[in-house]
Amino acid sequence: MACSLLILLWVNDERKMDKFNKNTEQLYSVYERQYYDNKIEAFHSTPGIMADEMKRVLPEVQYASGFAWESLATFQVGDKILKETGNHAGADFFKMFSYELLEGNATNALNSPVDITISRKMANDFFGSPHAAIGKTIRYANQKDFTVTAVFENLPGNASEKFDYLVNWQSFLNEQSWAKDWGNNGPHTFIMLRAGTNPVAFEKKIVRFLDKYNKEQDKSFRIELGIQRFDDMYLHSHFSTIGKLEGGRIEYVKLFSLVAIFILLIACINFMNLTTARSAKRAKEIGIRKVVGAFRFALVRQFIGEAILLAFISIFIASAMVFLILPAFNGLTNKQISFPFSNADFWPSILGLTLITGCISGSYPALFLSSFNPVTVLKGGLKLSSASAWFRKGLVVFQFVLSTVLIIGTIVVSKQIKFIQTKNLGYDRENLIYIPLEGDLTKQFEVFKQQALNMPGVKQVSRISQTPTEIDNGTGGVEWDGKDPNTRPMFTQAAVGYDFIKTMNIQMLQGRDYSRDFPTDSVGYILNEQALKKIAFKDPIGKPLTFWQKKGSIIGVIKDFHFNSLHVPVNALIIRLGETDDYGNVLVRTEPGKTKQALAGLEKLCKQLNPKFPFTYQFSDEEYTKLYKSEQMTGKLANCFSFLAIFISCLGLLGLAMFTAEQRTKEIGVRKVLGASISSLFVLLSKEFLVFVVIALLIATPIAWWAMHKWLQDYAYKIDISWWMFVMAGLVAILIALITVSFQAIKAAIANPVKSLRTE
Repeated sequence: MACSLLILLWVNDERKMDKFNKNTEQLYSVYERQYYDNKIEAFHSTPGIMADEMKRVLPEVQYASGFAWESLATFQVGDKILKETGNHAGADFFKMFSYELLEGNATNALNSPVDITISRKMANDFFGSPHAAIGKTIRYANQKDFTVTAVFENLPGNASEKFDYLVNWQSFLNEQSWAKDWGNNGPHTFIMLRAGTNPVAFEKKIVRFLDKYNKEQDKSFRIELGIQRFDDMYLHSHFSTIGKLEGGRIEYVKLFSLVAIFILLIACINFMNLTTARSAKRAKEIGIRKVVGAFRFALVRQFIGEAILLAFISIFIASAMVFLILPAFNGLTNKQISFPFSNADFWPSILGLTLITGCISGSYPALFLSSFNPVTVLKGGLKLSSASAWFRKGLVVFQFVLSTVLIIGTIVVSKQIKFIQTKNLGYDRENLIYIPLEGDLTKQFEVFKQQALNMPGVKQVSRISQTPTEIDNGTGGVEWDGKDPNTRPMFTQAAVGYDFIKTMNIQMLQGRDYSRDFPTDSVGYILNEQALKKIAFKDPIGKPLTFWQKKGSIIGVIKDFHFNSLHVPVNALIIRLGETDDYGNVLVRTEPGKTKQALAGLEKLCKQLNPKFPFTYQFSDEEYTKLYKSEQMTGKLANCFSFLAIFISCLGLLGLAMFTAEQRTKEIGVRKVLGASISSLFVLLSKEFLVFVVIALLIATPIAWWAMHKWLQDYAYKIDISWWMFVMAGLVAILIALITVSFQAIKAAIANPVKSLRTE
């Protein structure tokens, strides 16, 4: 019950994500469905100017707001300099979403390009209180001064978007000029429909909304729009290969809900088997009560009542256990779940869970015990029917089916996680550090690079527009000789610096890396294998290529490397030289074992060249690991739940072994008198239980294979489900069953036969 209660709290927390918005039924996110290269790709990235245009031309849209991506920015007030995580949003944002404003109002919180709203935490950090922050100036990225127009309460735990500041949307468009182009995507577009608007009809209306704005659409490339309720995005975030919403975190919610049900069912089966194992001890009580006039219904009511009473005692203890375990559970799941003492919906759920558990666990024992014939049991001749024996054996098989499925699932999940952690990504993520390019560092990058290369522990230095684990800027603005004019293939693009290939340890297949010896490299392009397949040049080096209307040539081809999650295949990538860009990250390759020494030198250098920005850095391997938080959590929880399920199943097996031994007490005594050895009796009592486990394994194997095969389909790169995984799970189940049964079997085998036969 404690385990199931923990899962119930986690599932409830997942399901209530973003449900705090008052206008939740009218809030939607717009997504694109792009048709190109004979495939369909869908995502929530949209043109940066689309929100304002939709509000202007579509009467059904009451409010609209662009929303960019989470970014870590440096802020300064006086001598205080801090880094804060935030975003950009439109003027309607606080009119749409129910974030509590402590100071200021939703009407004019983000109206001006110099407006900024901050959280209570950020207001306290810089100004001492929310009230003191209003109207004050705060410097952003050491480049621009903003005026604090509103202070919002720290975000609730069930808000999927995390930010401590929001900057006016026009400021974002001014900083990112590409976002004003209808052909470029990146930000989200959130809209709030007017009351009474039919969302299905509205979605049909906007399917081809972009046709009149994006003139480059043709037969081979087109964009359709769709909408998804904002509070559905957290759990339903994945798109299928045909561009339909399909799955996401909801799969984990379903998975762990099933696990909770399985564990509770296994426990209920235990109660049934343990209760029936003690049936002989209550047989005479039942016989006497029936003789003095007790009806069967009264006996059934009594036994179910006993089970429900035990369930209420159990839920009380389980609640106390959950209260104590919650901090550790929150750490494991990265949640902020609190025990909902004051939640009116929680206690009816607990009451229902307790009653259902009590009724299920008590039903079979009640029917079984109340069916005893009083004459038979009072004469000491209690004999159980073969049907009841087969039912109990069936329950044990069912228990071990569930447990074996969990064991196999745990093995597959752990192997996939290990595969992710150890897979060769095509570059070396060890001893690789990212430092954000900001402030004066953007102008003095070359100075930084030369001085850093002379430091002990630093091996290579380069730069990149995005971190190597999150390169996702797409473009169709690529032209080459022989390209079909009726097609518009999509490519991923990244801007890098000199020595990028060397710093990343990427394998060069043809051509060369960027070099200062070649001035034309400013329009030189490096392709990965997937990009070369699309362009289909047999000898690509030196061939002309036009990127974003800049004519140049291909100077190199690199081996494919993973620049996104393993959930998706490697896309076609074009790398361009971006030495003059004023954004991105510094890449630093350190000598093995000298990272700490290198970081000390890099921090000192950054403070010297960029004194108004705190020194921050990220390790490449840690950033890669963050991509798979859900998988890591799943693996840890699966280990815990599998162990618990196996343990509970063993208790059930022990109950059946006790019952069997009790029913065969005299048989064992006779066999011992006739000379049976302890080992032969042990085999006699153990072999049928091992048969149960083997049957359970045969049933569980196809079920587990189907479930794990479906789970692995979410990965473009995955392990193969091998036969040895099922063999290992079977051996573990058999070994555990043998250890469990052996205790009761040995106890029965060494018992004195005189005690079991003296009543004859």
